Amino acid sequence: MVPVKERDRAKERLAPLLSPALRQELVLAMLEDVLAALGAAAGLAGLMVVTLDPGARRIARGFRARIVEDGARDGHTGAVTAAAGLLAAEGRAGMLTVPGDIPLVTADEVDRVVAAHRAAPSFTIVPSHDEGGSNAILLSPPDAVPLRFGVDSFFPHLRAAEAQGIRPTVVRLPGIALDIDNPEDLAAFARHPSQTRTRAFLADNAMLGPSPLAPARLRESLRNDR
Repeated sequence: MVPVKERDRAKERLAPLLSPALRQELVLAMLEDVLAALGAAAGLAGLMVVTLDPGARRIARGFRARIVEDGARDGHTGAVTAAAGLLAAEGRAGMLTVPGDIPLVTADEVDRVVAAHRAAPSFTIVPSHDEGGSNAILLSPPDAVPLRFGVDSFFPHLRAAEAQGIRPTVVRLPGIALDIDNPEDLAAFARHPSQTRTRAFLADNAMLGPSPLAPARLRESLRNDR
């Protein structure tokens, strides 16, 4: 399950690098990478995207994802909570939720999360690279633990699982860990060569070489990876 908010104010912390239009296109490029990895994973029964955004809906349809609108305007937490309630009501065994801005995620990483997951009731989590955020959570059943996302959600999520009597499983994976929110994240992404739509987007928009769009530290990181 991937929540995608409407893109009119997407990735504002990347404003020093990208115009609003380019930031909106970046969101779609990253979503495409995330859905491609999820779709290629062996351990998932299907894909769900919670969104009202037309571009995100178009990409989701391309991956045959189920598109849900409930909770789409209620922020990341609201979207995930609504999806968890829906899947629990349908009797689904579990839910894996990831954000749409982790373009280095791979199908192998997704399968490693599934493989680490214990029998229900269970809770598996992959933290962000700074161990602040929660970049992947797998729950069985889907509503096993109340979730609340934010920049410092990782340790509160561990405590929330323990409060439900569930011992959390923590898996650290570099692709899932790197979410792109600010220029430093984008520079970190640039240091990892990849065959992703996101990297192609950066190349297409003059971000993979000397460019007035990119600050010096990002240009240097990108040049070093070519």
